[in-house]
Amino acid sequence: MIRHFKLLRNIGTFNSDTAAASLTLKQLNVIYGENGRGKTTLAAVLRSLATGDSMPISERHRLGSSNPPHVVLDCEGDPSTVIFQDDAWNRTLHDLKIFDDVFVDDNVHSGLDVDATHRQHLHELILGDQGVALNRCLQELVSRIGQHNKALLEMSKAIPEQARQGLSIEEFCALPLIPDVEAQMKRVQLELMAARNQDDIRSTSPFEMIQLPELDTDALRQTLRADLAELDHAAVASVQSHFTTLGDGGESWIADGMRRLKQNDELACPFCGQDLAGLALVEHYRVYFSKGYAALKEDISTLLNSIEHSHSEGAQLIFERAIATSKETRQFWSEYCNLPPLELDTEAIVDAWTAMRASILTQLKAKLAAPLERQELTTRSVASLQSYDLHKQKVNGLNQVLASSNALIADVKERSQLADTNEIRSRLLRLEATAARHSPELSPICDEYLQETKSKARTEIKRDEARSALNRYRATVFPSLQDGVNEYLQRFHAGFHVDSLAPANIGGGTGSTCTYNVVINDIPIAVKRADDTPGVPSFRNTMSSGDRNTLALALFFSSLDQTPHLEDTIVVIDDPMSSLDEHRSLTTVQEVRKLSRRVRQLIVLSHNKPFLCNVWNGVDALDRVAIGIHQNGEESTLQTWDVTRDMITEHDHRHMLLGQYADTGSNPTTEVAQAIRMHLEGFLRVACPGEFPPGRLLGQFKDMCRNRIGQSDEILTESMTQELEEIIEFANLFHHDTNPAWQSAAINATELLWFVRRTLAFTGLPK
Repeated sequence: MIRHFKLLRNIGTFNSDTAAASLTLKQLNVIYGENGRGKTTLAAVLRSLATGDSMPISERHRLGSSNPPHVVLDCEGDPSTVIFQDDAWNRTLHDLKIFDDVFVDDNVHSGLDVDATHRQHLHELILGDQGVALNRCLQELVSRIGQHNKALLEMSKAIPEQARQGLSIEEFCALPLIPDVEAQMKRVQLELMAARNQDDIRSTSPFEMIQLPELDTDALRQTLRADLAELDHAAVASVQSHFTTLGDGGESWIADGMRRLKQNDELACPFCGQDLAGLALVEHYRVYFSKGYAALKEDISTLLNSIEHSHSEGAQLIFERAIATSKETRQFWSEYCNLPPLELDTEAIVDAWTAMRASILTQLKAKLAAPLERQELTTRSVASLQSYDLHKQKVNGLNQVLASSNALIADVKERSQLADTNEIRSRLLRLEATAARHSPELSPICDEYLQETKSKARTEIKRDEARSALNRYRATVFPSLQDGVNEYLQRFHAGFHVDSLAPANIGGGTGSTCTYNVVINDIPIAVKRADDTPGVPSFRNTMSSGDRNTLALALFFSSLDQTPHLEDTIVVIDDPMSSLDEHRSLTTVQEVRKLSRRVRQLIVLSHNKPFLCNVWNGVDALDRVAIGIHQNGEESTLQTWDVTRDMITEHDHRHMLLGQYADTGSNPTTEVAQAIRMHLEGFLRVACPGEFPPGRLLGQFKDMCRNRIGQSDEILTESMTQELEEIIEFANLFHHDTNPAWQSAAINATELLWFVRRTLAFTGLPK
């Protein structure tokens, strides 16, 4: 049992709390604290105390503090002073069970997801201490097998693969000794020599011829020189003279304009709309851009596309790949016949090819832009064509060499013997492996490998026995826990139950997990990862937040029922009402009360005062203590909590607080300012339940009132709505959702008194 929190230093919001040392914990301990005050920190401290893991405390090291966390508790047992210092406890309390967000996140779900880790942790939770011991024994044996495998792997690494000649490690180490192995190897080598490599010779192809694409220079020159001789020379001269005034692209621009002009029977300018009828230049355009003109452009375009395709980068890649293949082919066949070298500068060929292609395409594109302008091959184009032709001649010469080489290769293929060498090679390799196995270097390693293999086999027998014992235990405990979970779910009025809760082995026996279904309306839903098929019912889309937390709470209570010596156990429950539906609150209170009488000590933390008050009411006064987490600036301390004073509703408390301040006007505090908004919300929830249901924000309700003024469904009059808006504007200064700096908002006593009195008047609904 934990008797005192003597010191909480440099942890979360606890700077150096020694005041709690005067508070003596009893069998039931209810601890109230608003969110962010330190409840989760206390639960983390106790979780660390239960497991010995320092991380839950270390990760909550108080920000801004240079000193490490330090905890001192007074507990039953030896030593009675339990200390956390230098990231370690001097003692742990293993009989300490905790329900909090970490429990839910570890064992049940994270948000909407249930993954393999959740089910593995749940498996351990279900097993309990006895089952965990059996599972630990199994895992130790599995780990020992892993050590055997590691040792065998290290030994196998010491045996060169070349020495094994294709045999597995086990086959290699099991090879028997052959006294005259060296003499046998020499005889088989002579037998193999004549037929060596005949399969490779038969399956390997000769050289393929290498091609560079042709380019018809005469057709190119003819296309570049082409024009339309039948055109009226005066019209051509007039049009081309006008083209020079338009700059680059003028001809194509005019051609596009003529196409548009043809669609307009009235010959209106496509730009300004001016009548073009009778203009000589327009008639010259009609002559210039004739059908012959279009055909000429088509011829140019066809040649351009042909060259772009046949001399593309893809064609160059095919050429380079052919050269590389030829070199690989030569490397193979040069072992069997005398072949000349393949001397070809591939990079120079590709460079010349690329330069030729670029130069020719540039001229053709220029010709396509001005089809009637005669062109000749430029000096650059001529030079690039000559360079390309020179390289093409070299490639043709190489093809002659390849053809001669193929004749030699054909002769080698014809002369290769057709003997089957597989059986001969197999005997030789086995003899070579046998010699290596019994060599002075490898013989001790192989003998040790065989011995380690036998040890592994013995451990595997023990592992199988341990697994059988665990399976027998799981066959009992899993159905029992499922029944317990369903019983609690029934008490919590859940609309679902758990089915098919069963253990499973994973990773070839290296770990354990569990699987189960949630049954809703007689439909089983497998609880697994949330990335299932979209649109199909799953844990994610069928279970509400309240249902998921109810399931977690039922699992926790049921696991406690399976705990041996529960009467010696300390149980910590942190905010069990979080996300639970209202109709389950009383049952939760009743189950917590009953639990307090069954365990050595129960610590319940919550921000829900009514819940803690109800738990408190059902327990003998001698067995209970109430503690509150008090906020003093940025620091938290544990102090006595007057439960009786808080038995009244929060709304009543706020009403009294505001009424007292309205009467006295003294000691203006942030608490009074914050109470204005909460008092308004509490009053309006009751006064306007249809328009202001739970979940709807106060600002949304205010906007609704404003929108309905003067309507048949008016909520508040215009004057009352205006009054509500002005009070809310003041109250928002002290609300965390509407003012990021709400904690430091300045309070003016006169202004606060004025708005407090207006709030009290408003909640009286004056007419």
